[in-house]
Amino acid sequence: MKVWCATGNPGKLREFRLAGELLGIEVEPLSDLKSIPAPDETGATFEENAALKAAYYSKFAPGPLFADDSGLAVDELDGAPGVYSARYAGEHATDDANNKLVLERLGENPNRTARFVCVIALAKGGEVLKTFRGEVEGQLLHEARGPAGFGYDPLFFYPPFGCSFGEVDGEKKFRVSHRGNAARAMLQYLSK
Repeated sequence: MKVWCATGNPGKLREFRLAGELLGIEVEPLSDLKSIPAPDETGATFEENAALKAAYYSKFAPGPLFADDSGLAVDELDGAPGVYSARYAGEHATDDANNKLVLERLGENPNRTARFVCVIALAKGGEVLKTFRGEVEGQLLHEARGPAGFGYDPLFFYPPFGCSFGEVDGEKKFRVSHRGNAARAMLQYLSK
């Protein structure tokens, strides 16, 4: 079976393909994604943004397509950066700029609890079929650790591993990550 993915993020695509391989489902990027004008992400929640993107891009796919919205939610920042995670420090912010701003706003606050959230919406022909949510709990470090991963991974300390997501390989991270949990739920749904 084949499912299309609407993401321009190579890190996300790599993780989704890994999940697909484990369940025998081929995950393909939407081939002309860059030529399709992106929809405005106007949702106030991860669910709303994922559904908006999936419904929109599924009109351009030859079969079922999924899109995700994911990010970091920091308790002491009232859930920020949340749906603005990729552009927290500005519209074309880098991972480093986003990480720096989170650390600046958190300061020396002792409560550093946070979670990664991912919602995947599966759609076909412009209609959302189902959404899948994954979360993983952790704490934010005072500085980035590790060269692996992307986004906020080097700041996100996962207690069961005893290190940041930036210090583990992608396969190990994916077994417990927000994106891994949501992707597995979607792919298991598709395999039935």
